[in-house]
Amino acid sequence: MTENENYHLSPERQLTDAEKKLVWKKSPTHKVSEEEQRISKEVKRNWHRGEMKIANLLLEGDAGSGKTQLAKALSANFGLPYTKVTCFADMDKSDIIGAILPVISSERLEKMEPAAAENNDGEAIEYRFYPSEIVRAYQNGYLLEIQEPNVIRDAAVLMALNSALELDGSINLPTEIIRRHPDFIAVITTNRSYAGTRPLNEALRDRVQHTEKMDLPTKEIMIERVMAKTGFQDGMMLGILADMIVVLDRTARANAIKGVAGMRSFFYWADAIAGGASAKESLYHKVIYKITTDSEEIKLLEEALKNHGLLASLEEAEIEQKKNENLTTP
Repeated sequence: MTENENYHLSPERQLTDAEKKLVWKKSPTHKVSEEEQRISKEVKRNWHRGEMKIANLLLEGDAGSGKTQLAKALSANFGLPYTKVTCFADMDKSDIIGAILPVISSERLEKMEPAAAENNDGEAIEYRFYPSEIVRAYQNGYLLEIQEPNVIRDAAVLMALNSALELDGSINLPTEIIRRHPDFIAVITTNRSYAGTRPLNEALRDRVQHTEKMDLPTKEIMIERVMAKTGFQDGMMLGILADMIVVLDRTARANAIKGVAGMRSFFYWADAIAGGASAKESLYHKVIYKITTDSEEIKLLEEALKNHGLLASLEEAEIEQKKNENLTTP
């Protein structure tokens, strides 16, 4: 039995070919985190315990801390198709449930001129209800990642979402009332201190049965993940890069700089160095400019790195790396 099968929630369920393609496949470089293990065990343990069932999860943390990666990994572990919806400020109820739209054949659409939409030549227009991605996941029992619901401004939209997330919830569509599929799992992912976000709605938070605070992983795990993903194995260099990422991230927060330095920056920076780029030069293109391009803010970040002795350490590591390369080059 594989690791994923240990956590399959409905092993007897037969997925369609299209649904099988939506189940996330872990790459060989995927590293199982403590959060992934903890959630998988908790959900599996409580899956058939009625009111104690865990089917709404909240992953709250910094950009680049691995929230979406974790949601996808849970899709693989549970054997459920993965899909997602990204929320936005002006979301309305049609974005939650779907919309009734006219049906126009592709042949007729090609013949239509821009102003012809109002001239129907006396033909009756057929309308059809097109369900949202949320409804599709809800009705068919998928794992749905709901990204950034805390940016939604309309209280009515949040109420509709709250109602849907009840374990025995339902959604009122224009055509019917649908019930929550027993396999449906909602994974809410939100960023902390992200521009445009608000504190997560209390009613929405109350419907969550398990929450993870997602921070940057430990230095050792950061290095392990980068080695696995990029193939770059210079432990000394990666240790300095990890320290710099952490310092930059903390400095940005302390000075209300809106950008972030996280694992994504670390991956691309290390990969650039592995490909022969200058560590110092790529620091700006892969990390600092991703945080900010404001000159005053860049000075604050540079000063923090300098005060921690990390710029000097980076230069020394780069010199050492070049020496090693010269020694190994025939």
